[in-house]
Amino acid sequence: MAPAGLSLHIGLDTVDPARYDGWDGRLLACESDARDMAALARAAGYSDTVLLTADGTAEHVTAALRDAAGRLRDGDAFLLTYSGHGGQVPDETGGDEETDALDETLVLYDREYLDDELQRELARFPEGARLFVLLDCCHSGTAIEVPDVLTPEALRDQFGTADRAEAAAASRLMPPALQGALYRRDRAFYQGLQRELDAEAAAGGRPGGRDGRLEADAVLLSACQDNQLAADGRRNGLFTGTLLKVWDGGAFRGGHRAFHRAILGHMPPNQSPNLYVSGRPSAAFLAQRPFTV
Repeated sequence: MAPAGLSLHIGLDTVDPARYDGWDGRLLACESDARDMAALARAAGYSDTVLLTADGTAEHVTAALRDAAGRLRDGDAFLLTYSGHGGQVPDETGGDEETDALDETLVLYDREYLDDELQRELARFPEGARLFVLLDCCHSGTAIEVPDVLTPEALRDQFGTADRAEAAAASRLMPPALQGALYRRDRAFYQGLQRELDAEAAAGGRPGGRDGRLEADAVLLSACQDNQLAADGRRNGLFTGTLLKVWDGGAFRGGHRAFHRAILGHMPPNQSPNLYVSGRPSAAFLAQRPFTV
């Protein structure tokens, strides 16, 4: 039987201001990113699910991930793409050994979605499934403002302005002051969630009954480093737009590492996409052409 391919594409141009203290997080190109990545996936042979803005809730994202995990088998392929704001919450439980004591988040429509939550859901996929994750959002590391690496020259190169406030508005960074305020408001919820995730990891069993690890076997390609900002755009985010150009309608023929290098070569030095290997995906998968079903 030929391998199957499923994909999930999430793009949020706004969030629910009622859940984010009046902030709507308006962006220009995230829904477009999701649609364009879904079209790429369909052309490559994947079935696709697209969640745009108001449909991009924690409940809907979790349900879509669990549905895909239950349908795929060893050797099948899963593609996840996310375009939107990135945020952080303190990891005060200390269970996952974050070096910066912060959990990175996807800023979904109704709440922030912890990186450990995403890891838990990806860990539900069967052994041998090929998981490729693309995140076009900011991961600002331990910075509490627009990072110092963004000099006026770098700001002009990436955002067309030397003003830090304008640059932040043109990026996919959730305002740090708002992050702090929301965490203080929702601290009990996030601490409870972190303790739940820590307990699952300490128990040594995967949610799907796999081999005693909570870490997913996946290849992650993200828009930037932890201390950098991901630029929004009119049609696509800078990362997604560059990825689509490198992919060139399927003309690209290298493996995942070569794909990363090619994208990196077309990006400004102040936004350097990161390739991260989680768990132990096979060497054959890493060497495989991206988006192969």
